[in-house]
Amino acid sequence: MWQPPSDIVLISDPRVAAIPVRENHDPLADVRGRLRVDERLADPAGAYAHLRSGLLARLERAARLLPDGYELLIVEGYRPIGTQRRYFEEYRDQLQATFPEMSPDEAHVAASRYVSPVEVAPHTAGAAVDLTLCAPDGTEYDMGTQVNDNPEDSDGACYTAAPHISADARAHRKILAAALEPAGLVNYPTEWWHWSYGDRYWALVSGEPAACYGPVPI
Repeated sequence: MWQPPSDIVLISDPRVAAIPVRENHDPLADVRGRLRVDERLADPAGAYAHLRSGLLARLERAARLLPDGYELLIVEGYRPIGTQRRYFEEYRDQLQATFPEMSPDEAHVAASRYVSPVEVAPHTAGAAVDLTLCAPDGTEYDMGTQVNDNPEDSDGACYTAAPHISADARAHRKILAAALEPAGLVNYPTEWWHWSYGDRYWALVSGEPAACYGPVPI
């Protein structure tokens, strides 16, 4: 099983759960019509295309920082709590079936490299976005892996700083970060496509005393 570098803080780390939430009540806003949205993970209710309004405004700012010929392509934003729980449990169970020597606690931590435990998941707060880069005609740029490739299938190439990706993919990841970081977003370093603002992981990485977005139960 692909192991994360020792300096990566996983979202299952107790320090993340210890961050308090001081909800600021930004509403969920529809991304469609404001940024380019991909439908590969579309759900009937359209939850995937919603984000907290504060995060969406920051993404619009980031989009203006991209070089000519590059656009943000939003793949998934808000994720209902039940969906998040199912994603996490399915991946955890898959890992335990593949690596039966794992204890339940080890499987929980390993699963968090790829799916957040529901109790701290930024997608359920509308605070995280999975996205990539595309050309104006919609053609996606080479980012080294597909969005949502897991560590096992990608041999760790999904990690943002993975050393064994092409020069083009590395350059494209740097272009993405150069737009999103000044807008206030933070990356989850096991997934190049996952960026967030306002959640507990963002607060820990940014040195903020509290998250401003908690789960949205709809």
